[in-house]
Amino acid sequence: MIALRKRSSCSSQLFPALCALGLAVLGGLSWAVPMDEQDYYLQEISNRDHYYSFPYPGEEYFSFTEQPGEEGTIRASEPEEHPGFKPSRKELKPKKSSKKGKAILEPPPDCPPLGLETLKITDFQLHASTAKRYGLGAHRGRLNIQAGVNENDFYDGAWCAGRNDPFQWIEVDARRLTKFTGVITQGRNSLWSSNWVTSFRVLVSNDSHAWTAVRNESGDVIFEGNSEKEIPVLNMLPVPLVARYIRINPRSWYEEGSICMRLEILGCPLPDPNNYYHRRNEMTTTDNLDFKHHNYKEMRQLMKTVNKMCPNITRIYNIGKSHQGLKLYAVEISDNPGEHEVGEPEFRYIAGAHGNEVLGRELILLLMQFMCQEYLAGNPRIVHLIEDTRIHLLPSVNPDGYDKAYKAGSELGGWSLGRWTQDGIDINNNFPDLNSLLWESEDQTKSKKKVPNHHIPIPDWYLSENATVAVETRAIIAWMEKIPFVLGGNLQGGELVVAYPYDMVRSLWKTQDYTPTPDDHVFRWLAYSYASTHRLMTDARRRACHTEDFQKEDGTVNGASWHTVAGSINDFSYLHTNCFELSIYVGCDKYPHESELPEEWENNRESLIVFMEQVHRGIKGIVKDIHGRGIPNAIISVEGVNHDIRTGADGDYWRLLNPGEYMVSVKAEGYTTATKNCEVGYDMGATRCDFTISKTNLARIKEIMRKFGKQPISLSLRRLRQRARQWRQRR
Repeated sequence: MIALRKRSSCSSQLFPALCALGLAVLGGLSWAVPMDEQDYYLQEISNRDHYYSFPYPGEEYFSFTEQPGEEGTIRASEPEEHPGFKPSRKELKPKKSSKKGKAILEPPPDCPPLGLETLKITDFQLHASTAKRYGLGAHRGRLNIQAGVNENDFYDGAWCAGRNDPFQWIEVDARRLTKFTGVITQGRNSLWSSNWVTSFRVLVSNDSHAWTAVRNESGDVIFEGNSEKEIPVLNMLPVPLVARYIRINPRSWYEEGSICMRLEILGCPLPDPNNYYHRRNEMTTTDNLDFKHHNYKEMRQLMKTVNKMCPNITRIYNIGKSHQGLKLYAVEISDNPGEHEVGEPEFRYIAGAHGNEVLGRELILLLMQFMCQEYLAGNPRIVHLIEDTRIHLLPSVNPDGYDKAYKAGSELGGWSLGRWTQDGIDINNNFPDLNSLLWESEDQTKSKKKVPNHHIPIPDWYLSENATVAVETRAIIAWMEKIPFVLGGNLQGGELVVAYPYDMVRSLWKTQDYTPTPDDHVFRWLAYSYASTHRLMTDARRRACHTEDFQKEDGTVNGASWHTVAGSINDFSYLHTNCFELSIYVGCDKYPHESELPEEWENNRESLIVFMEQVHRGIKGIVKDIHGRGIPNAIISVEGVNHDIRTGADGDYWRLLNPGEYMVSVKAEGYTTATKNCEVGYDMGATRCDFTISKTNLARIKEIMRKFGKQPISLSLRRLRQRARQWRQRR
């Protein structure tokens, strides 16, 4: 019996010449590595076999018999229950076969993904036999990774071997002993080519030198791969295997393509407090929350539980129904739920416009639990926020799409399953295009039909029954028009960045171009307030999720400079209502495994709270007449900012502004215009800036005439009648 932990080191006296040759080769290769990474790269390569290349005293996880010229038969340990992971009920249920792919599940997985998709596995932990080019290197072989539009040398959509032969491989170094249980594979993400692996072997090792293939009674196990490039396929190992390294060896591939694959490894890292790499990435939370994925029924039950715990500050309501008739539930958190309080701003978080972007949904459910618990515990920050703000949380805008993704399960839905509504509409880009109406009006200076710079009406064609508008979108619009929201965030997934409007480029000839709103400085601050308090968004050391590096803008991006979109919720909210809305992309993995939720909550918790607090930045006030009555629909203008807002039904308003001094004017039909200087400080809390305006003389005359049942006579008509009288008198 030969244990797989056979240690290999340059200190061995048996191979001094080979070790010297190896170091010489490494020295010759250092020129290809960026200067700031050379030392780390050389250390990683030369020390790959130093960690856990020896067994625990008195323990042996697996071993194999070796015969000359043959690979041994693995005798694996019995499956163990990992103390740090408990599979959910959903994950223990068998999943149905995909129409396009093979049956997804044999035995249910009992270990979570190692983290190729979530980037927990670093680029230095991925190695391959060969690569077609840098952009198709091992570091791109991550499940669901997306290629750039140009599929260039840096950002392509898979690992692709440099040669098409059965000797190619891609390898993952777990950096500690791990119980491997399964492999998930995909083909290459590409608009222009079709490449995937149709079968492969799995090999394991403890030192990266002696490799053993997974075998059964018939010989090496050949696992069935993919039949197309996007649908993930899960293969469970016959028995769990404990090792440090795992290697995938493609045996066949699509005949008109080449060896390309993306993958995720399922495995339970074995406990070891002395492992530096584990301690460095370890994240725990002290919050006692329900960290799991909730289907529609469970989501509704969780809302009821929160409402039962905090009945005085919460209210459950729905804004409409989905295409399949599921109610779109929201939770209101306020010290006076169910009523708009004069002078209190309204805030909203929504998630799940793309049904497969599940992390945002769970973060909102965790947020409502957290705020209820902290309010009951007397946390002064949360108590103050709830007493001074009316907060609305809508966790699932597209429950029909979520249901599709949920049935496939984490890691197995691919990049787009459940993204659209039941009738195939992308809710996030299904709103009226008001940008074009505004810009056309501004460009045509002599146009008789001028479009206002705010509260632009929805075009008639959009309101018709034949318009391609999702019922979910119409429900959101009605909700936005009913409640005077001031600030909002829509949580999305698949990236780690905050995008602010405009989302649509102004030029007809460009697909990417920085297109600022008149409130660009405010939007940039709002975006930065979330990104800067997130644990990873502004970390310069982190790897880009897919193809874009947003570090130059500190984890923020103007939507139009990223990719142009017409009819986005952000642009519509800004141009049709008073609400400033941003898109918050909360993670590289759209549907992270349940075991990742505590860490994702820690990553986003502070940011979620800080962003809500920004609703109290700028100026606020009430516009009244001389009798103290609030004036609705009055226009609030800020000098130098070509975007106005309007007062609510009670005459109250909120205007988000950065610190500084502003000349603010208010006007309303039939009232005189008033202007005053309002100063916004750096401390949290909006500056009070009230207005009292009186009616114009003409408005007073009209009011008097109406009061006595008469209509005022226009001056021109009076003059005509007077001249007619004078003419008759002369005759």
